Amino acid sequence: MTNPKHTQTRSLALLLTKKGMGQAEPEFQLTLLQKYLRLLEESDTLSEAICLYAAGVKLVVGNFLVLDHLQRMESKGGYVLVCHTCLQYFGLTDRVRVGIVGGMTDIIAAQWKADKVITL
Repeated sequence: MTNPKHTQTRSLALLLTKKGMGQAEPEFQLTLLQKYLRLLEESDTLSEAICLYAAGVKLVVGNFLVLDHLQRMESKGGYVLVCHTCLQYFGLTDRVRVGIVGGMTDIIAAQWKADKVITL
C-alpha cells in the first residue's frame, strides 16, 4: 500500500452519488464519507472535480459533517459541481451551501477531463 500523504500528479474526479459511503446504516455511511474526505484533504490530494448527483446533492444543503470538508476543498481550488436536475427533484435548488450548480453535461465533461474517476 502506498503512503496516502503524497501530492497528486494526475487529475481526479470524485463522484458522490448518495448521502454517504458504502452499504451500511445511513449514519455510518455518512461517518465513512466524512472520514474519507478528511483523509483526502489531509493528504493534500485535491480532487479537480467533486461531482454530486442523485441523493449525493443532499450533502451540499444541510449541516452534514461532510459540508465543511467540501467547502474547504472548494476553497483550495477544487471544483464542486452539483446536479441541477437532482436538486430540482428533491426540492433543494434554493438551499445549496457549497459548489456550482450545473447540468449533467458539466458532470460528463468533468469525468472526461479527469485522468481517474472514483465513485463513492
